[in-house]
Amino acid sequence: MKNPVFTGAGVAIITPMYEDGSINFDELGRIVEDQIARGTDAIVICGTTGECSTMTDEEQLAAIKYTVDLVSHRVPVIAGAGSNDTDHGCALAAKSAACGADALLLVTPYYNKTSQAGLVAHFTAMAEAGGIPVILYNVPSRTGLNIAPETAKELSKYPLINGIKEASGNIGQVAKIAALCGDELNIYSGNDDQVVPLLSLGGKGVISVVSNVKPELVHNCCKAWFDGDTAKARELQLEMLPLCDALFCEVNPIPVKYAMNVLGWEAGECRLPLVEPSDAHKEQIEQALQAAGLIKE
Repeated sequence: MKNPVFTGAGVAIITPMYEDGSINFDELGRIVEDQIARGTDAIVICGTTGECSTMTDEEQLAAIKYTVDLVSHRVPVIAGAGSNDTDHGCALAAKSAACGADALLLVTPYYNKTSQAGLVAHFTAMAEAGGIPVILYNVPSRTGLNIAPETAKELSKYPLINGIKEASGNIGQVAKIAALCGDELNIYSGNDDQVVPLLSLGGKGVISVVSNVKPELVHNCCKAWFDGDTAKARELQLEMLPLCDALFCEVNPIPVKYAMNVLGWEAGECRLPLVEPSDAHKEQIEQALQAAGLIKE
């Protein structure tokens, strides 16, 4: 049995930026502190939502180190350290671990898609290089590559491969992973609109985008489930849906950074090639924030 890196709601945190595109560490610190104060169970830094794909290694490691030092073991810090180049991923995993991260989030290799056997070799090499627990990240809509349940089972045999962030959207696949892996691979939802379905299959929580704007809602949804109040968990999951729709009306993290700016945070703009949401989507995001009680009239 592998103890989960965390249970509950981990926030896939944004990376706030200045007008010149550099990282706004002061604002990152304020956001992290606010998240912890409002019940977030883990901080995931430099994931997709944190725009790691447009960061240099130096920027990425600086953001990881800053967050680890600030959080100071109050909640786990999980560092995005994936790559489609295994050697690069190994170096990034080792350096992220050296920054003090509690675990690594490793995405499937994108563009130069490998075989399922290649996935096993890729992830085990990076896990060994990092030397700390690993959460696999399965997001075929972005990478064009799916971790098959049988491959997840093979990977779960490796001691450091602790969990999987499942963002395939395929509940049947998640069920098969749960059946094959049992307690050897902790499952986290990668989709905010499927938190309770994955918890019902034995999942340990969610790595959440919605948590950026309303961490207590996602935390309380998970807590209700683990407390045995399935009706409350279901109610909160359904309450979350308008925010899910709004924050994914365009490719993540475009909507959530806009939402954070609307809420008064100095999130800044996304780095190119990501641009501001359309006017129609801006209106949708603002309406969802107002309906969620986050914008005071």
